[in-house]
Amino acid sequence: MHVALVTHHYSPEVGAPQRRWGALVPRFVAAGHRVTVLTPPPHYPSGRAEDLPPEHRPGAVGVGEHGERVVRVRFREHGPTLVSRSLDQCVAAGDSVLRGMRHLRNGDHPDVVIATVPGIPSIGAGVALRRAVRAPLVVEMRDAWPDLIEPAGVIGRSGWKRLMTTQIHRAMTRVQRDAAAVVTTTEAFAGVLEDRGVERVEVVRNGAYLEEIPHLGARPDDASPFRVLYLGTVGRSQGLAAAVKASAILKGRGVAVDLRIVGPGADLGYLTDLADRLSAPTTIWGPVPREDVFDHFRWADTLLVSLRDWPPFHWTVPSKLYECMATGRHVTGALAGEAAEIVRGAGGGDVVPPQDPTALADLWEELATDPARRVVSPLGQLWAREHTDYDVLATKYLRLLHEVTA
Repeated sequence: MHVALVTHHYSPEVGAPQRRWGALVPRFVAAGHRVTVLTPPPHYPSGRAEDLPPEHRPGAVGVGEHGERVVRVRFREHGPTLVSRSLDQCVAAGDSVLRGMRHLRNGDHPDVVIATVPGIPSIGAGVALRRAVRAPLVVEMRDAWPDLIEPAGVIGRSGWKRLMTTQIHRAMTRVQRDAAAVVTTTEAFAGVLEDRGVERVEVVRNGAYLEEIPHLGARPDDASPFRVLYLGTVGRSQGLAAAVKASAILKGRGVAVDLRIVGPGADLGYLTDLADRLSAPTTIWGPVPREDVFDHFRWADTLLVSLRDWPPFHWTVPSKLYECMATGRHVTGALAGEAAEIVRGAGGGDVVPPQDPTALADLWEELATDPARRVVSPLGQLWAREHTDYDVLATKYLRLLHEVTA
């Protein structure tokens, strides 16, 4: 097959969508298929792209590291606001259509078009290209957009903004119903889409680079302080203020704790200020190179995975959860819905309600005073390895693409 992929995030950027396609694309190519990727230059998470090499500049067409063809499209440098980021996504989506029609016609039609969120405009580009090249469209919903718009409060809840949210939601549902298939990463969100009348929904979970993940188990050194690690995106969706407040509560109780927050995101400054204001035993690291990630995992007694208590997050499983469970180290899940059920069902750690500093503090005090509580069931590792193997996930994805092109 010739697969055309429309995505706003791609290598050499670092992030969950980038890692997903960085694992699936080489397996598609190794199976004998051609892949054309329409994507802007790397500019995540800063929103800026400085000193781009020629192969990453808008208009460049080259061969990616896995043998795929990469067509770089225009973009707009953006700030942290939703409006600014949305304008960037719209510019990239519009240019994806123009360049896709140039490079995917004239005898080089794709057999299938995949369009993936984030961002939402990429789906619109996929619809336009599907019509232009007369190929089936697969819509990939990595996140529960646009369902997250309203609980996040990112464009308001009244007047024309609320009307806009409603119209975006209706348009996305129509696209999902018209697509040859919709791919989700969780069973819960697949069920939601089926209830909305989407006929063909397939679950292809986020995977993990299992060959890179060390088998850690519980940290043998139980000396004070108790060590908590959050490693991942540090944004509004994660609700990490609760963890900072929990560390401050434990300090007030006389429990020695060290909370380390590692990763990129818009909330780094806010959390730093909060930790200073509360005199919380929290260290904010910011982003680190991929090769340093598992050194932080080895340092920790428990690995925190956190999401806010927004209804769409009940259908969401953070990709970082799989890596955490695959290590065999204790997981603290500040989660609800499917993600919480996975942690509980596999015995991978403990779950507390999202955004509840007191519940977090109570759990961490138990773990700090009783090291035996940090030993988790091996079923957590087995579950992660069974459900997140990229070889298995790529085979499932390719089977779906063969079916929709048949």
